[in-house]
Amino acid sequence: METIKNYLESMFASLPNTSEVRKAKAELLQMMEDKYNELIEEGESENAAVGTVISEFGNLEELSDDLGLKEELHETLERQASEDRRHVTLDEVKGFIDSRTKKALFLSLGIFLCIISVAGPIIFGSNGKAALGVGLMFTCITLGVGSIIYSSFAEHDFSFLKHELCMIDMSTASYVKEHRRSFESIRAICMTIGVMLCVACWVPCVFFGSSYGYVGASLLFFFVGFGVFLIVYGNTISKGYDKLLRVNDNNTISGTYSGKTEKEVRYKSKTAETIVQVYWPFVTSIYLIVSFLTFQWGITWIIWPIAGAAHKAVLINCQEDDE
Repeated sequence: METIKNYLESMFASLPNTSEVRKAKAELLQMMEDKYNELIEEGESENAAVGTVISEFGNLEELSDDLGLKEELHETLERQASEDRRHVTLDEVKGFIDSRTKKALFLSLGIFLCIISVAGPIIFGSNGKAALGVGLMFTCITLGVGSIIYSSFAEHDFSFLKHELCMIDMSTASYVKEHRRSFESIRAICMTIGVMLCVACWVPCVFFGSSYGYVGASLLFFFVGFGVFLIVYGNTISKGYDKLLRVNDNNTISGTYSGKTEKEVRYKSKTAETIVQVYWPFVTSIYLIVSFLTFQWGITWIIWPIAGAAHKAVLINCQEDDE
């Protein structure tokens, strides 16, 4: 029976996602199930019953009049003729997931190295070895930039996902959703620990005090660096799964394979979209700048709840209203 359902999904995948099409799909599934059960009761084997059902109900053009889908089918055929969508196989999807994981690792590592690079001058500058500290700083920056550049090439073989119209079938979408669901707990841990490290980065400065201030300052950057590493790593992989689940046309039945029912977020302008994207990085920068200038780490944390309250207002003013 699962074979019949999968075949039905492939039949309707390119049809528009309307109430009429969904109703016709449910009716056809019921007819196929009834015929299958009838054949099984008559003593047919499962394989023979599936073959008979598909041969009898497997041509949507012949059934379009009975199902009231003649116009929708005609429009679908015209659309398919004008846009050539590439079918992304399960093996290609697995390869993309592996590449996205590699990209996330090298991108996160590169950012981490760039952030902690200032620890070299802080540590060795206090011991009269400023040249060694500066050398270590530029070494970290060089390795960090190299890692970031390398990460940009990790998905080179899958650039077609960005530049071509693509689609995945229901079984492949189910595979991606299952992996995304398994990764959600890891992403949650990364986000939680990452934010905690960024917010609590001032603790080493207070703990070591002025006597070993260079140690506290260095650990501050390690806290921030590792926190950002975890946040970027988790988000980069998660966005990879979302990218795969968005390749299908949202206006077709296959567009429902992602399992997401929320409406697509639309912004009033490109500027508004940019504001939303840079909001939290901007808040983080303000937090660190103010904290470093004042060294009032026990007070500057108030920036976070204020920013959180303001975030809703920013979204209201930047996103388009639902029609």
